[in-house]
Amino acid sequence: MKIYSYVKFDWDEKTQRYVEVYSESVNYEGEVAECKGGGGGGGGGPIRYAPYLEEKHKSFLDLYPDLRDEAIDDNPYDDYVSLDVDPAFLGAQLISDFPALYDLYGTHMTGIVVEDIWEQSFEDTVNAPSVHDLIVAEGALLDDDIETNSLPRFQAGMRDLNSVMSSTYVIGKALIEEGKVKAMAKFASGVRTQLIPTTLEKMRSHLDWHKTIVMNYAEIIKLYYSAKMDTVDANLTTQSKDALWPFTVLEFERAAIGALEGAAASGGVAGASTAQKAIGGAMSGAAAGAMVGGPPGAAIGGLIGMASGLF
Repeated sequence: MKIYSYVKFDWDEKTQRYVEVYSESVNYEGEVAECKGGGGGGGGGPIRYAPYLEEKHKSFLDLYPDLRDEAIDDNPYDDYVSLDVDPAFLGAQLISDFPALYDLYGTHMTGIVVEDIWEQSFEDTVNAPSVHDLIVAEGALLDDDIETNSLPRFQAGMRDLNSVMSSTYVIGKALIEEGKVKAMAKFASGVRTQLIPTTLEKMRSHLDWHKTIVMNYAEIIKLYYSAKMDTVDANLTTQSKDALWPFTVLEFERAAIGALEGAAASGGVAGASTAQKAIGGAMSGAAAGAMVGGPPGAAIGGLIGMASGLF
């Protein structure tokens, strides 16, 4: 039986297949063990590969120790500074310094009285000083018209009738004043009636303002805790990578030693894809930012989310 210790193949362009160009073998006539399986022992001797493969592998392993030591000393996580979102959100304060969400809700929603808001809106709109000034100005115009036109014509007519000193003159003058009072009342009621829809809109805006405060406050709190969780996760992940860096390098060494056996290449410390985390953080940050501040808030929220996902 011929036992091959080395076989070399080359690609044949004519036949489009590998063909044997050189081999080393010996004739063996001794006993042959049967491959029955199920045994627990090894005992087959060391596995040998083609000499040129073993030579290249040895040369590669001779280079690796210096590279390994250099890589372990050059830890890329040594200069990492832990992230902290508190200064951006809270400044020098603590989260406990701000009112609880339910306290804010109680103040701006359940704690308000609609009747009080209506009375305040009515007073600020219908009985506003500017409305009073407008009515006074209209009264001044009517007085001027009476003094300039109506009263002179009335007095001239009464003189022609020689009734200036009669009770008819007094009654006529009173009727002119009564007409002025009625005109003023009609003008004032017309102005104030037209302001009723404005009063309703002001009250609705006031109520919406209270609602918007609570909603925006809730979104800010959600954004804060979302960013807080992302940064804590980024800090812990980076700290674990820092602590495991020597083992990460040695994992590559293990793969290098087992290269001839088809060992899988190491991919580093297990963890979520950086790109995936960045995109996910950008999307969630943009969504939260949009609810708080529209398109500008979406852009800022997206940048915050992407930045937290990159670490």
